[in-house]
Amino acid sequence: MTIHKEGYTSIAVAGFLYILFSYLVFTFVSAGLPVLAWVLFILLTGLFLFIVSFFRIPNRNFTSDPRAVIAPADGKVVVIEETTDTEYFQDRRLQVSIFMSPANVHVNRNPVDGRVLYSKYHKGKYLVAWDPKSSTENERHSVVIEGPGGPLLVKQIAGALARRIVNYLKAGQDVKQNEELGFIKFGSRVDILLPPGTTVDVQLGQVVKGGVTVIARY
Repeated sequence: MTIHKEGYTSIAVAGFLYILFSYLVFTFVSAGLPVLAWVLFILLTGLFLFIVSFFRIPNRNFTSDPRAVIAPADGKVVVIEETTDTEYFQDRRLQVSIFMSPANVHVNRNPVDGRVLYSKYHKGKYLVAWDPKSSTENERHSVVIEGPGGPLLVKQIAGALARRIVNYLKAGQDVKQNEELGFIKFGSRVDILLPPGTTVDVQLGQVVKGGVTVIARY
């Protein structure tokens, strides 16, 4: 396991605060209430380790399949439905949405090989990620990748806690399946808009792993 580059600053700040508050606890609390001091120290340690875990990159054996759409994120499948895309395709698409909790790995990956046709950031609200309106009203970054089975759209969506979306792709760029697409700090949601007729290989409520789980097949 390694730590993602997006976490270096956050972890450094958290580490500084962890050391500072630990010092204050043992300086001003330990003398009169030693048990409370240890309880607070354990809570601070747990919080610091939890923040570090936000930026982990676990070692994985990625799934490589040119005819498959691989999960771009860790999380739970919360939507499988047809929808009308008004941002890029202007037609009916098959939407699969993955909800990322704060405990999930937050790296987002390319679901297919292909060329980036479109990459755009949108300002927006910070509704909870499971709200259906979050797909169109929240802060988000959308990319369209022309894959072996046709173009698909991957949408990184901010939530109530996730306030920073990072996307590494630019229009005209060639990308490889499972390489990093971006990062959403502290979880949220990723939507995939697939071509009509695509066979979905996951079910509602299923837990998926980015770069591993097959979401759909052309």
